[in-house]
Amino acid sequence: MREAEERQEVSAEVPDWSREEPRRFWDPSRLLRSIRRYQAARARGAGLAARWWVVQHRFWSVICGADIPLGTRIGGGLLLPHPNGVVIHPETEIGPNCLIFQQVTLGNADRRAGVPRLAGHVATGIPAKVRPRRAGPG
Repeated sequence: MREAEERQEVSAEVPDWSREEPRRFWDPSRLLRSIRRYQAARARGAGLAARWWVVQHRFWSVICGADIPLGTRIGGGLLLPHPNGVVIHPETEIGPNCLIFQQVTLGNADRRAGVPRLAGHVATGIPAKVRPRRAGPG
């Protein structure tokens, strides 16, 4: 009974920002942090800070082996435990509290076909190739 009380339910609508906190220095969530900080700096109009986060993003993209553009719309609470080989189209929308494992591709090269949208609390694993459609409920 205590385990059920201590276990948290993951929401499909309310982001759990604690899921993105780096737990150690070489944590892949630092890639997400660079994206979030870049977007915040751009929104404030802080050009120099935005450039710093571009450099951080490039560094962590190489370290993680992931291709996640800086302008991607990502809901809070995204987990990337193994971001190696993750490729995300720049116009893809990712809902809150999603989980993306390695070797996942979201989107395709044909812009006329549209881009995928992941709803909240969607888990994608290898070797997922999500093409233009909405994944998840709704």
